[in-house]
Amino acid sequence: MKLVIMTQPTFFVEEDKILTALFEEGMDYLHLCKPGASPMFSERLLSLIPEIMYGKITVHDHYYLKNEYGLAGIHIDGENQEPPKDYKGKFSRTCHNIADLNAMKKKAEYVFLDNTFRRPTGKDAENVHTRDELEKAASQGLIDKHVYAMGGVNIDNIKEARELGFGGVVICGDLWDKFDIHNELDYKELINHFEKLRKAAS
Repeated sequence: MKLVIMTQPTFFVEEDKILTALFEEGMDYLHLCKPGASPMFSERLLSLIPEIMYGKITVHDHYYLKNEYGLAGIHIDGENQEPPKDYKGKFSRTCHNIADLNAMKKKAEYVFLDNTFRRPTGKDAENVHTRDELEKAASQGLIDKHVYAMGGVNIDNIKEARELGFGGVVICGDLWDKFDIHNELDYKELINHFEKLRKAAS
């Protein structure tokens, strides 16, 4: 089962050191997602990470970074968004509705199913996936090795994601909650938690 780590949405001082340490501890899939941020900051972050690790990084914005830094690929968050016309290479997508999974899987290397375990509110509440819906999708072959669980995934429900047939899990808050980006410099607890996540997903 693939373990994908999603970056914090904002940049912070220790980020390059932590990401480098995570790569050294065995992180194979990093999604660089900084909504609304200037590409200059993404370039700076990438420049501080050893080049040997670029092939494990996928970008969600500023797709030119993929070729400029030799990254793994690009990720498309918008439901109706398509890859740039001149783009050649691997890309993945985010899917918000189970009904769209089949079509999206045909167009991407892999797909993140949003709100798999998280229960959204407000205008996103209609996109809640119940356990019954997920089991039905799995029995119909909609959930398979090309679909990764995203949203509310933590160390306690990785096993459930595997049982449902997901090919991977996307971790964000469950990892970054182990480090206070404003007040801490010691990130040992975060690294230790990553090790637990990696074992749970393996």
